[in-house]
Amino acid sequence: MLHDSRALRRASDAASARASVNSRRSRWILGSVTGGVIGLALTAGIVAAPAAGAELPDTVDHVTALVTGSDPLHKTVDDSAITIKLAKDAIAAADAKTAEVAGSGLDLAGAPAAVETQDLTAWIGQLGDRDSLSDRELTSLTAYTVTGTEAVVAETAALQASYDAAQQAKAAAEQAAAEAAAAAEALAQANTVDGAKATARSMASSQYGWGDDQFSCLNSLWTKESGWNYKAYNASGGATGIPQALPGSKMASAGSDWQTNAATQISWGLGYISSVYGTPCSAWGHSQATNWY
Repeated sequence: MLHDSRALRRASDAASARASVNSRRSRWILGSVTGGVIGLALTAGIVAAPAAGAELPDTVDHVTALVTGSDPLHKTVDDSAITIKLAKDAIAAADAKTAEVAGSGLDLAGAPAAVETQDLTAWIGQLGDRDSLSDRELTSLTAYTVTGTEAVVAETAALQASYDAAQQAKAAAEQAAAEAAAAAEALAQANTVDGAKATARSMASSQYGWGDDQFSCLNSLWTKESGWNYKAYNASGGATGIPQALPGSKMASAGSDWQTNAATQISWGLGYISSVYGTPCSAWGHSQATNWY
């Protein structure tokens, strides 16, 4: 009877140890140890009855040895199983991120575009055959694998950061390109005859308080001078642009883009008319009388 009780307790010990490995816990928790010891003590009392009381200390010592490391080979094997699981998870995450980055085609600005996992994979393979390893070899390989796992996790995090930065840079570049395209489209529209007239009407009203009567004179004046063409150029005299500034470089005072932007030319032309003639109608009257303004 005593022999059977001891065998039962040994089987219970082995089952508890296997369950501890399968739980994949990375740390041994003292509370769990205490609970396991108490549970085994209670089980021993029920199965073996008082007569087996003398054997109870042997059961407690055996379970404690599995947990605390007084039986180092068993504990190292259990730790290795957890280490392998964590390492495989790290490799899977690294490989997935490497594949995602490669598929994106993004430039990581010189940062590594992949996480190297070959060494860690090799160590996992060796740990998989841990029954053939000595205690010392098992301990060393487990340490290598833990260190390698930490390195792979860190490199994966760095790759993620580089990938995020590349995605942000791409988004910023796309936004800048879209804004540039929109600005170019707006400029092209403003540089048309109708666009230039609309700009001139708006500026004349908002900046000088000139109404439709003055705009009518301005329209007649600049239709005669340039046909509202911002590229107009008088080869014989050098007058340039919608207001036919002479020389055209005068319009640089209104903006450096005076050669390509009708609005800049119009801004300069309205200022010229205001300072020299007072109003567009006065400038138009002078043009009609002298053929220039």
